[in-house]
Amino acid sequence: MTPDAATGPGRSFLFVLGSSRPDGNSEILAREAASHLPASVPQRWVDLNRLDLPDFQDGRHEDEDHRPGEVEEELRRATREATDIVIVSPLYWYTLSAQTKRYLDYWSGWLNVPGSDFKQHMAGRTLWGVTAMAHDEHVVADGLTTALHNSAAYLRMRFGGVLLGTASRPGRIRADEPALARARTFFENDAPPALFAYEKEEALTGA
Repeated sequence: MTPDAATGPGRSFLFVLGSSRPDGNSEILAREAASHLPASVPQRWVDLNRLDLPDFQDGRHEDEDHRPGEVEEELRRATREATDIVIVSPLYWYTLSAQTKRYLDYWSGWLNVPGSDFKQHMAGRTLWGVTAMAHDEHVVADGLTTALHNSAAYLRMRFGGVLLGTASRPGRIRADEPALARARTFFENDAPPALFAYEKEEALTGA
């Protein structure tokens, strides 16, 4: 994907904040990246910690149709309306925060609403990640990156990768100059269609 395609006309970004504290390092890093998007590209920010969203209940095998509440329905609409969804989550125990995981669990429910076209609708859209961690070696975030990548692959989305930074105490991400530099051009990065590892192998072998 070229920079023009990534940030051009018709694109809209949904930033989903999944930290357990406001104005966390992951959010600071995400806002730095977002500040370099063209002014013509709409941005919407949703803080999961401020939503009255209950824990996800899997109702796929229940007879009664699920009736989404007002908050869930608004979140579903915001997700569907965006061309680019940015998951902003600190690295908690080498994966996504509980708030972020709950949001993605709701995707499972939206897939199974009778008559839903959620999977078809999300195909071709782009998933991104932004995370801060208390570790200098970014390889420890591979589990988080894989979770997002495979989620994108299942929905046939594009995946723009994860913007990583090192910080623990509030505000310390501002001292990670390499991360801030990467943030300035993060949304210009190529976002190819996400493929599961076995699909890449099949493509290489011609299987």
